[in-house]
Amino acid sequence: MNKEIYITDYNCITPLGFDVESNWKALLEGKSGVALHKVIDNHEAFFVSKIDSEKLEEEFNKLFDSAQSDNQNFTRLEKMFLLSLKPLVERHQISDETAFILSTTKGNISLLKNENTLPDGVYLSNLAQKLADFFGFKTKPIVVSNACVSGVMAISVAKNMILAGQYKDAFVVAGDEISEFVISGFNSFQAIGSEPCKPYDKNRNGINLGEATAAAYITSTPSANEKFKFKILGDSAINDANHISGPSRTGDGLFMSVQNAMKEAKVSSEQIDFISAHGTATLYNDEMEAIAFNRMDLQNVPLNSMKGYYGHCLGASGLLESIISMESTLNSTLIPSKNFEEMGVSKDLNIIKKNQSAEVKYILKTASGFGGCNAAIVLEKC
Repeated sequence: MNKEIYITDYNCITPLGFDVESNWKALLEGKSGVALHKVIDNHEAFFVSKIDSEKLEEEFNKLFDSAQSDNQNFTRLEKMFLLSLKPLVERHQISDETAFILSTTKGNISLLKNENTLPDGVYLSNLAQKLADFFGFKTKPIVVSNACVSGVMAISVAKNMILAGQYKDAFVVAGDEISEFVISGFNSFQAIGSEPCKPYDKNRNGINLGEATAAAYITSTPSANEKFKFKILGDSAINDANHISGPSRTGDGLFMSVQNAMKEAKVSSEQIDFISAHGTATLYNDEMEAIAFNRMDLQNVPLNSMKGYYGHCLGASGLLESIISMESTLNSTLIPSKNFEEMGVSKDLNIIKKNQSAEVKYILKTASGFGGCNAAIVLEKC
């Protein structure tokens, strides 16, 4: 149990770019993927962050020739997963002790649209196996699907299974796409914003959905030539059992998740340099987070939500936002919480309003989701 677990590589596919470098450049320039898109036939357009399908096809065909893809039929989401994973698989060896972990909330849910029966690809286990087989993973894939904390929990699962000696390293991939099913579900909650979302702002009125895939390589034995290393110091996931969709008014689940993760990390509130928060821009989520962070005496720590840039990418959000947090740390620059203007929660928070220089050592990443789930991880730049 004395092993140290590190994230040493990552990649992402988003509306802002098909690698981390292009995403970082777009974020520095304040660009957002959120725009009006027609998602449901015979329905008004929604503000969502959506990947250009033509560009996706172009990039996929560029990187995967017909021999590589073995003439398989890949769904749009599967192509997104493959693109995010490919660079990592090329840089790191897969062994008999390498885990493959998939994080998603809905997977290939779009396959149900015109089917009277359940197609094989709609099962998350089958989706994970198809991706694992393509790249030649030798172990049985692991699926993490726990609402919107899935991406953060997938990092935790990788860390804890390596610590337990079940694996030596792991590839974690997370992703979801915008679909009529997802839009309809959130719309039924009246949770979708009528404009680009404004996390923590007084005039926020709901989320923008988004889509992305992200991938990370996690290991206990980093090589000497790694470009960077982030130690996964602590993690925790607590379910507050409050409501099927509504967050706890007292922030209990998130508070305990953060408390446990920081305790394991042996890091105090004063040592946390930056918080990458969930920040969905719904009235109750943002208020709950503000309460939980204040209960942990974290109200003065610089904080942002990435939802104004990427929308809410469901099972991808936790991993994608962790990657952007690490990239921020490597570049000593914190990105503002886009569209925030006036404080709209009852407790103080130190919302980042413009690009700012910062030396960051300890990152706190949090997530919350339907069903009362909450998760937190603490990362240390090495």
